[in-house]
Amino acid sequence: MISLAELNASTPDEFVAAIGDVFENAPWIAARVAPHRPFETVAAMHDAMMRVIAGATLAESLSFLRGHPELAGKVARAGAMTDHSVAEQGSLGLDRLSDDAFSRFESLNTAYRARFGFPFIICVRRHTRDSILARFAERLRNDMESEQEAAIGEIGFISRLRLTAKVTGPGMPITTGRLSTHVLDTTRGRPAPGVKLSLHEIGADGSAEIVSTCTNQDGRTKEPLIADQPLRIGTYELRFHVGAYFAAMANGASEPPFLDMVPIRFSIAEPEAHYHVPLLVSPGSYTTYRGS
Repeated sequence: MISLAELNASTPDEFVAAIGDVFENAPWIAARVAPHRPFETVAAMHDAMMRVIAGATLAESLSFLRGHPELAGKVARAGAMTDHSVAEQGSLGLDRLSDDAFSRFESLNTAYRARFGFPFIICVRRHTRDSILARFAERLRNDMESEQEAAIGEIGFISRLRLTAKVTGPGMPITTGRLSTHVLDTTRGRPAPGVKLSLHEIGADGSAEIVSTCTNQDGRTKEPLIADQPLRIGTYELRFHVGAYFAAMANGASEPPFLDMVPIRFSIAEPEAHYHVPLLVSPGSYTTYRGS
């Protein structure tokens, strides 16, 4: 990590060496921003870098877009990308797809490049795989101007995450979200401790467990279910094992229990937001809502 104060005081060459890789294969963006220092906040510095892109010539802009790797393409499979892109695509398993999934991405990549002349760009860390595929299909219907705008917008999200991983200082851009829950026993009118629960990502190919935990004396989990990262856009399911909880309370729950495992399926659309998904439950009923 380097501080904003250090960046403001550095030479132009030092500035580019420190954050020139925030934008894929484009250190010239940092070089053009360097003379505009000092920046009061990290967010202001990122905004200035985005204005450089907005002010680039058409030729510069297209060259910049073409310098990005395809998603789950042959280059990704070979690992021949920048370290940032390798890590970002790897975080979603795009570097180790099955042959069928790889073929699907290759087909979309080919269609997209044929239509726009540059690779499909999306901030992988803000999406599930299903969300990426949905966006791929949607954006193939864009005209050139709209799609260039969409691609630059995604680059803004990508570079913002990269920058906040490198630089610390006042006015940090908001890049992370939080998902939390709590369980309330409505029969007793108090939090429900000791309820086992798990969070799953729901996709076209099935579900994958993200975390498994248990509620504490406050009916909450010790840590948020997801924190300190963007919430990936997609569909999720919380599974609360309330049958065992009510059996342990010895409050007349039937055997077998009417409610054993309560699933709550919901979607996330705002990666930098706070989603709170509580469960209000009795042996015979439950309800939920999006809380704060």
